[in-house]
Amino acid sequence: MSKVWNLIYSSNYDVGFMGLEKLHPFDTKKWGRVFKFLVDAGMLRNSNDIFTPQIVPEEVLKEVHTEQYLRSLNDSSVVAEIAEVSELSMIPNLLLQRYLLNPMKYHVGGTILATQIALDRGWAINIGGGFHHASRSRGGGFCFYADITIAILEARKVKDPKVLIVDLDAHQGNGHERDFIADNKVRIMDVYNYLIYPFDDQAKRGITYDYPIRPGTSDEEYLKIVRGGLEKAFAKEHDLLFYNAGTDCLAGDPLGDLQVSREGIIKRDELVFETAAKYRTPIVMVTSGGYTSISARVIADSILNLYKKELIKPSKSQSAGTEEQPTTSKDEEGAAPSVNTTGEVNKPS
Repeated sequence: MSKVWNLIYSSNYDVGFMGLEKLHPFDTKKWGRVFKFLVDAGMLRNSNDIFTPQIVPEEVLKEVHTEQYLRSLNDSSVVAEIAEVSELSMIPNLLLQRYLLNPMKYHVGGTILATQIALDRGWAINIGGGFHHASRSRGGGFCFYADITIAILEARKVKDPKVLIVDLDAHQGNGHERDFIADNKVRIMDVYNYLIYPFDDQAKRGITYDYPIRPGTSDEEYLKIVRGGLEKAFAKEHDLLFYNAGTDCLAGDPLGDLQVSREGIIKRDELVFETAAKYRTPIVMVTSGGYTSISARVIADSILNLYKKELIKPSKSQSAGTEEQPTTSKDEEGAAPSVNTTGEVNKPS
């Protein structure tokens, strides 16, 4: 038996292509850096201690995204517009598929796997994912595939969970909001800077707990809003908490325009996981946006803090390093709920 963490990561996540990735403020190699920080800190030994996802199958993408949208990604100018890097329009689409879109498909596979593991084991963190500007019919803001929507719909094939999406990226999560506007089994809490992209008023109709905040909002006010929002949201019962944990709220982020400190981000994530534990609700976290040079370090430090506070724990498994879902008892998982073979939630006593 070896220990396995419910962390999902693939070396295929990172994007690197002739230096063009440097033309966008998004650190397209931050996911690999997060993993390396966790190894350097001694939490992980290597990739055998985590789960490695497969690329999302094309048929799964086709079940969710419109045919017209998927076909549009064969046009380099469309890819360039979504990536917000105009130079990409000059690159042959075959290369963009290989070096940009394929890595994004691995992220989607990771979010699907993380959701499955969270429902089975109580918690999971995809070190990537969180493409919350992508919806069924369009992309935007460096988000090509709607991994949150896809993962929730994939989970419904096995179980039909009532889901709470908590989106704490600095930007409004207009993609999943559009997708679930008319879905009464998905509630959305969104805390976002209302004076930055995407200004999507139509998508706001999909928000259940709406918290627009001002540019420059810092730790005290921000954490008060998050804490109050979670308390209000959890007045209702949920079967799954889907946490979009963007770090573009950090002070100095060129796109988020908020003033939350490193310590504020770490405390925010702790609050969300504490709430999930308090209400015995499975939680899946994705890392979403974050455009500073320290974003990867802050994500890693936050995960280490969750470990220190015993809000996440490893479990014993013989299947570490694979995409399989090992079965564990609730005693190995602490207070987190699991899902039995009939699809019913087993909550610890």
